[in-house]
Amino acid sequence: MPSNAKNVLGGPLQTCSTNPLTGFYRDGCCNTGAEDEGLHTICCQVTAEFLAHQKQIGNDLSTPFPVYGFPGLRPGDRWCVCITRWKQSLEAGMACPVVLEATHMHALEYVDLEELQRHAVSIERKT
Repeated sequence: MPSNAKNVLGGPLQTCSTNPLTGFYRDGCCNTGAEDEGLHTICCQVTAEFLAHQKQIGNDLSTPFPVYGFPGLRPGDRWCVCITRWKQSLEAGMACPVVLEATHMHALEYVDLEELQRHAVSIERKT
């Protein structure tokens, strides 16, 4: 996993969440690499609507799976989501807020920066 990863704004990739501990590599960041087939590159602050939509399309993020160390998400949690899954919610009008500083630059291969900026939330603010 690259330690010099950049975010969508061109700066250093910031931590998305350590509680719950997120990231494909469970390092708190939305790092990606060859092993990350799902491209867990977008740092989202999940909403109830987003979680419901994800469950509806077969990506249940709210049910805990302790065997995988997955606590299940609640509205307000931050999580590194697969960019293609977030884009599905975007297209359905259910996209959740995004932390740009913690979103890996690889996400720009799937979504325009302007679209991400329209859904941006401050890195400091976590409600």
